[in-house]
This record gives sequence, C-alpha cells and structure tokens, in this order.
Amino acid sequence: MASSEAVASSDSATDSLLEQQVLGSRRLSNVLVALVVSAGGLGFLLTSASSRLGIDLLPIGHPAALDFVPQGLVMGLYGVAAVLLATYLWAVIGLDIGAGINRFDRSSGEATITRRAFRSLIDVRIPLQQIQAVKLEVRDGLNPRRRLALRVQGRRDMPLTRVGEPMPLAELELNGARLARFLGVPLEGL
Repeated sequence: MASSEAVASSDSATDSLLEQQVLGSRRLSNVLVALVVSAGGLGFLLTSASSRLGIDLLPIGHPAALDFVPQGLVMGLYGVAAVLLATYLWAVIGLDIGAGINRFDRSSGEATITRRAFRSLIDVRIPLQQIQAVKLEVRDGLNPRRRLALRVQGRRDMPLTRVGEPMPLAELELNGARLARFLGVPLEGL
C-alpha cells in the first residue's frame, strides 16, 4: 500500500515502458466502513436475541425489555441485512477489487490495463496507435470526480485511475502530463 491515502498510483518508467500501480478497495476508509457496519449488525442481532431470550446480551441499555414482536424482529432483520452487507464489504476488501496496473510499452506498441474483479482478472489491451489523447476529467460539487482516461479511437474512454476518493488535482495533472508526454498525445481537459 502506498505511504499516503491520497496517493493513487506509483509510477515506474524507462524509455520504452511506463507502469502505474492502481490502488484497489484495500484502503483505510473502506476498512473503517466495514468495521462500523459489522459492529452495527452485531449490535442489532444481539438486541434481537436479547428481546427474544429475555436476557440482556449487550452491556448498554436493556434490550431484554423490548417486545420481540415487532421491535426484536425488526432489529433482527436489520442485523441480518447489516451482516450480509458487511460480508460483501469484507470480501471486496479481501480480494482488493479494482487494484491493478496500467502498462504502456512502446517496444511492443501496446497498452495493457489490468484490474482485479470478483471472479476474474480484467485485462484490456490497446494498440498505442489507437490512443488519441489522455483526458483529464475534473468535476467538483456534491459528487466530485477527478480521473484520468484514455481517449481511444472507436471506443469509449478508458478510465485509468481508481474509483472512490478523488485524487489531489496537482497529482492528477502531473500523472496526466507524464502519460501524455510518454505516449506523444495531447492532454485534454485542462
């Protein structure tokens, strides 16, 4: 993992090869969300069990005083939903979904974009001649987006940066300029 949350990729480059590591879902923010959802789900399940058994299984409050129908039953349903969501979140974190590498190789004339998915490895190969530009997308507001993408001839734009937390603008511009210079294509969106 990179030394800082804000770092989205580390680059290694030679004269004919540029590689960019892309962070996946194994980030501190995702682990914290998964911990909170897991704790909440466990709390709801213990509250439901306490109301059913008549014994306080939690050290705070008096969940045994709740009627099982409807309060305890609803708490149990919330608990089951939270545990299922937490299981999904932990699976995504454990598999590091979205992690991968962007590899641009001038000697072979090919760009390879690789990402981890649930059941497979996504591997997209693009001839370097088909890359028209490096596109920088910046959208601020309620749902901000900061990403680099490749404008490819005859295809939709191919995203290169991670999903989730927006990258710092200076780092995004630096990575975009470095890639555009390496590929010999224009940088769009500034």
